[in-house]
Amino acid sequence: MYSILFNKMTDIIEEIQQIQRQTEEMYIQGQDSELILLKSCETLDLSEEKDE
Repeated sequence: MYSILFNKMTDIIEEIQQIQRQTEEMYIQGQDSELILLKSCETLDLSEEKDE
């Protein structure tokens, strides 16, 4: 049972890594890419929401 789970997780991790490589290559090849900075929930200032 655990070997099936381990093998499946390993396959999924390898697939995610391949997708990451592909998207990084797309980013490198794109000259007119616009960067967008996303804030994580940890860095959001929740005091702004309380004022509303």
